[in-house]
Amino acid sequence: MIRYSLKCPAGHRFESWFQNADAFGTLKSAGQLSCAICGDSSVEKDLMSPGIQSAPTAPDAAKDSQVPADLTLPESDLQKAIAAWRKHVETNSEYVGVQFASEVRRIHEGEAPERLIHGEARPEEARKLIEEGLPIAPLPFMPSRKVN
Repeated sequence: MIRYSLKCPAGHRFESWFQNADAFGTLKSAGQLSCAICGDSSVEKDLMSPGIQSAPTAPDAAKDSQVPADLTLPESDLQKAIAAWRKHVETNSEYVGVQFASEVRRIHEGEAPERLIHGEARPEEARKLIEEGLPIAPLPFMPSRKVN
């Protein structure tokens, strides 16, 4: 897996993971890449800095007195946009879980009522749906899971 920083003509910057170095070009030439914020399909690689972690430093007394940041809250505009998108998807569509691919086909063939759905599919299942011309798109987040 490889992570690239990407940008669109509107100046939106975001990151995405790809199977390997050639996957970006393959997906771009197939028209399967778009801006995570505005949907523009003119996505290009952006300059990236290497992911090097700095050495740990001694605790700062001023920092110790502050309340720790809530890591569950989005920080950047991109994270806020994805959080809003996730809320919209979860509010306005039905989660069908791992039955996503079969339910998309049932809806397409008129065997199930037409409605907005989201769920999970293995990469090969998603690829087959796309090749069949069914209107699906990957989401930039994992579904919420209920735990005991």
